[in-house]
Amino acid sequence: MRTSFKAFSLVEVLTAVVLLGILSFIAIPNIVRMKEDSEVNLAVARAEAVNMAIASLVQAQGRTAAATAWTGAANATGRYALIKPYLAFAPNAFDDYMPGSYGIVLPTSISSLSKVELHAPPGVTDDDVNRIYY
Repeated sequence: MRTSFKAFSLVEVLTAVVLLGILSFIAIPNIVRMKEDSEVNLAVARAEAVNMAIASLVQAQGRTAAATAWTGAANATGRYALIKPYLAFAPNAFDDYMPGSYGIVLPTSISSLSKVELHAPPGVTDDDVNRIYY
């Protein structure tokens, strides 16, 4: 009496493992790169949102009143409190607004309406201060 077993041979299993390894070798760096690119894009979008919020503050309060309030705020937290009503879905803390280790440096004066500085985590850019120009 002969029984028939249906199973994969060792060669078939090794071939499947090798193919999965090759696909992983190709796919994983692309997935990591896409994640890094999406973080940069989110950081740039949020920096632009802060720029628009500053412009909205100036438009709503007038240039003189907004500039006085801006310079009267002692630090970034006080300035963030001024623009927070103009940001959609803004968290309570300024440090929580940016993804990962990205950071925004708010201008000390808004009389000229310059862009905020966007800084990336170490190693993302070739710039010594890791500034992203957008």
